[in-house]
Amino acid sequence: MELNALAPLAEQLFTDLRRLGDDGVGITRDSYGEGENAAAAYLAQWAGHQGLAVSRDRAANLVFTLPDDTGDAPATWIGSHLDSVPQGGNYDGLAGIVGGLLCLVEQQRSQRRTSTPVRVLALRGEESAWFGRAYMGSSALFGKLNDADLAMPHRTHGRTLAACMAEAGADIDAIRDGATLFDASRAKAWLELHIEQGPVMIARDLPVAIVPGIRGNVRHNRVSCVGEAGHSGAVPRWLRHDAMFAVADLITRLDEHWSALLARGIDLVVTTGIVGTDPAEHAISRIPGKVDFSLEVRSQSADTLDVFYELMRTECRAIERDRGVQFVFDRRLASPPAIMDAQVSSWLVDACRTLDLAQERVPSGAGHDAAIFANAGIPSGMVFVRNANGSHNPHESMDLDDFMRGVQVLDAVTHRL
Repeated sequence: MELNALAPLAEQLFTDLRRLGDDGVGITRDSYGEGENAAAAYLAQWAGHQGLAVSRDRAANLVFTLPDDTGDAPATWIGSHLDSVPQGGNYDGLAGIVGGLLCLVEQQRSQRRTSTPVRVLALRGEESAWFGRAYMGSSALFGKLNDADLAMPHRTHGRTLAACMAEAGADIDAIRDGATLFDASRAKAWLELHIEQGPVMIARDLPVAIVPGIRGNVRHNRVSCVGEAGHSGAVPRWLRHDAMFAVADLITRLDEHWSALLARGIDLVVTTGIVGTDPAEHAISRIPGKVDFSLEVRSQSADTLDVFYELMRTECRAIERDRGVQFVFDRRLASPPAIMDAQVSSWLVDACRTLDLAQERVPSGAGHDAAIFANAGIPSGMVFVRNANGSHNPHESMDLDDFMRGVQVLDAVTHRL
């Protein structure tokens, strides 16, 4: 049997899970919540029908194996995440899980085994949209969730991450203690297929690409600029402590620094995705006394992240003096950049060459669970599949033929391993 014969199976999986996660606008599979739970239950049932074995690890992630895999031998792991952002797309994360499952189903039906067992991991909680913390399911495996992380509230119902993880079946005591729940020495490699979440592959007409590295990030979910409210017509500029103009000043200064660094060839992206005044008190005729905003900085260089962060804090201090305001920061969250393994990446490139695909490398600006595995010392590699219309929106558009090419690349490397 060849993998391409499984394309209808993949299409049905994507269709069923789209229907299951439909929120009326896009797809919502909330981390450790109803949407993600429903997808996990569906996949577990589906895998059973395909003759695969299904279990849950101590972080409540789903583990799919062949029925004769005793779990004793080191394995090649393939996986990605189950959850989505609110009103997101159907392929972000899910494509990597389906790709791994197809590799297992092909082995099960053909009875041709790789010398190294293949195991598929459907990870919980990769998206930061729900609790303000990314990589929850993978971080839990490596003892990387602390008390502050576990106390973070869900964006809608307010229950803590710890409570939601425990309800999903995670060993929350071990996670809280920082126990290592994944034996890195028994993983030969981590492979992750993912849609590209930007426009590069569409622009360059690349159905598949290899990811050399993943940007890290530094972020604050909330920064509050506190000034002084006042009447818009009665307070002159020289006596104002206007929080909104202070925030605008900061963003403008950061944009100027960003532009200067890009001109020097430094990899950097800066985003303020949330800005707001309090709806209970804001008005056209009121000078804002407080503005809340988010801040995220990403780069492939840890040094760049550190330097730009300190530059941002310096500008905040200068604006505080100039405008008579104060910036109050919540907890700084950081994820380090990750470099994919050179040997695994070269095998992925070889597979593209064998399949008569372009052997192009496209760095990832978005974060992925592969970064957690790579930084834990596991040789890791990523395959991007072309995707129109970007990501984190309902309009993700992955061609099934492109997806199957990406799965073939993954499968070829499992045989090399």
